[in-house]
Amino acid sequence: MNLGPFNALVAGWQSLPEPVALTVLAILGILLGAIANHVITTWCWYPRPISPWVRIDAWHLDEEHQQIANKLPPRSQLDRIPLLGWLRLRREAPLHGPGFWVRPLLIELGMAITLPIMHQQWVGGLLLPSGVPAAAVATLSSWMTLLFFVHAALLAMMVAATFIDFDERTIPDAITIPGTILALVLASITPYVFLPGQLAEGISPVTLQHPLGLNPKWMSGGGLLTCLAIWSGWCFALADRRVIMRHGVSKAIEYFLARLVRHPSWKILAVIWVVGIVAISIVYQIGGIHWLGLASSLMGLAIGGGIVWSIRLVGGWAMQMEAMGFGDVTLMAMIGAYIGWQASITAFFLAPLAAIVIVLIQFVATRDRATPFGPYLCAGTVLTLIFWDEVYNARLRTTIALMGDLLLWLGLAMLGLLGGMLMFSRWFKSRLST
Repeated sequence: MNLGPFNALVAGWQSLPEPVALTVLAILGILLGAIANHVITTWCWYPRPISPWVRIDAWHLDEEHQQIANKLPPRSQLDRIPLLGWLRLRREAPLHGPGFWVRPLLIELGMAITLPIMHQQWVGGLLLPSGVPAAAVATLSSWMTLLFFVHAALLAMMVAATFIDFDERTIPDAITIPGTILALVLASITPYVFLPGQLAEGISPVTLQHPLGLNPKWMSGGGLLTCLAIWSGWCFALADRRVIMRHGVSKAIEYFLARLVRHPSWKILAVIWVVGIVAISIVYQIGGIHWLGLASSLMGLAIGGGIVWSIRLVGGWAMQMEAMGFGDVTLMAMIGAYIGWQASITAFFLAPLAAIVIVLIQFVATRDRATPFGPYLCAGTVLTLIFWDEVYNARLRTTIALMGDLLLWLGLAMLGLLGGMLMFSRWFKSRLST
């Protein structure tokens, strides 16, 4: 199996004795948890002086948190050691609140336990279709090893996004934009970064391939134009593009263009867009599995982000209020770029099941009934990874094959039905209040 430039790296990893590999993974889990903790407290909208890995004078804090930072005692190098450091920082509880150190400690410990278990399950064939012979599982172990490391990176990003969303109801672009670009780069190197599905000929990565076969149009100029449109749409969605219509169409256009370039970040976004256009065109010229992987990742981006964005637009229009944050759109677009379009659909529809458990835990812990949607999407993604064979191979694959293009029209009809139900709900509530 050709894993591209990852062949030598995966082979070197597989040559390690199992106890050594599991120890390395536990250490890696602790480090990823520590990075996630740092991101959670510093990349959020309102940074908090909790992370021991940043100098206090380097923080950009609001007035309240700056007052806390001014009262903090000096931190030693021992305070910066993962796990141990949080036990030592309990002394700062009067400033940050009782038990502030528990969550970051559990995140690092949880990642240290999760990664070795994930590795054993992934390489052991958990993601493969049921009934695969043991000899085939061994043959595919290099693919599953690569998939494990890709999913470990995705898990670390989802952990950071989840807890920032819990804290502030936001998901930073600083997580989702680099994460999406990384996914596209990995997919361009090899299509084996996607979940394994089961096609007519056997086991295959989940790519653009429909259960009934690959549409040759994706490998032609039409596929290139589609991918360029997806990339351009993603870059445009990241810009400040609000439309204000109360002063007429001409003023709306004027304000719209002015807002696009109001913030200096538009220059960075323009560079990202141009570099992406060139890179996508180059990969298309290379062709083969490299183009198949990149196009599959872009399609996952479009479907994953598109589902959430569509519901956001329809819900906002029907309820006359924001139904879902745009951070949820960029998060699901990033996830889709890693797991492909089929798995994006699965993850979105599994999210409400995960929400039931998350809402109960959140309510018991904080008595807060309002929970953000980002953690549900991340939990739905985890469920998709673990139960992929049962969900996709046994159910979704057959549904896609039978419905074909009707699946798109069904999705549009469901959006219309959702909008109608939300409008009726808003009207009914307004009648009750009068």
